[in-house]
Amino acid sequence: MDLEQISAQLKSEDSKDRMLALASLRDVPAAQAAPLIRQALHDKNLQIRSMAVFALGIKPDEESFDILINLLTSDPDYGIRADAAGALGYLEDPRAFETLVRAFYEDTDWLVRFSAAVSLGNLKDPRAHDVLMQALQSDEVVMQQAAIAAVGEIGDLEAVDEILKFAQSEDWLVRQRLAEALGHLPTPKTEPALRYLEKDSQFQVAESARISLTRLHNRKGSQSV
Repeated sequence: MDLEQISAQLKSEDSKDRMLALASLRDVPAAQAAPLIRQALHDKNLQIRSMAVFALGIKPDEESFDILINLLTSDPDYGIRADAAGALGYLEDPRAFETLVRAFYEDTDWLVRFSAAVSLGNLKDPRAHDVLMQALQSDEVVMQQAAIAAVGEIGDLEAVDEILKFAQSEDWLVRQRLAEALGHLPTPKTEPALRYLEKDSQFQVAESARISLTRLHNRKGSQSV
């Protein structure tokens, strides 16, 4: 479909047509896709709205950042707020830091807070340390996973002692996120922890630990050259 056809299909009464039109924008350059994506931001179908919000993070233009900030801070639907937080992470725009932190602390829905934590990792801003330490204390296992992964993305060496407390987590995905994160966190405690995780009964955890050990050894080798 050309852009005129996509634009027309986005106005179709059939939600399936509108969804297909939105999906077809994946092959369109961002500068041309973003204005069409914005047509779907207020669609009466929530799934289409969600797709459009997410798409703005993948196919942004100069208006996308402000739109996503506004959705995160004011949309009444928690799913849309969570999508906006996630899309801001894809943008990797450092201007989103304060808004994402505020969403983590103030939003009443755990899914929004989870998306904010993930996106803070995407921003790779070391100022996220305090937020991520609080996220680690969450009763939600997925929040723990997000915080551990974000610590690794940021390379927050000060957080290593805190995330090592999860080496014996009952949830194997938490242990896997830990094994992955440690590959980006070279400290004296990192390799012994990875050796421990390398013996994990869950294959995915052990394999992630092996990959992280290799990454650390390669990093040492490149630094010594």
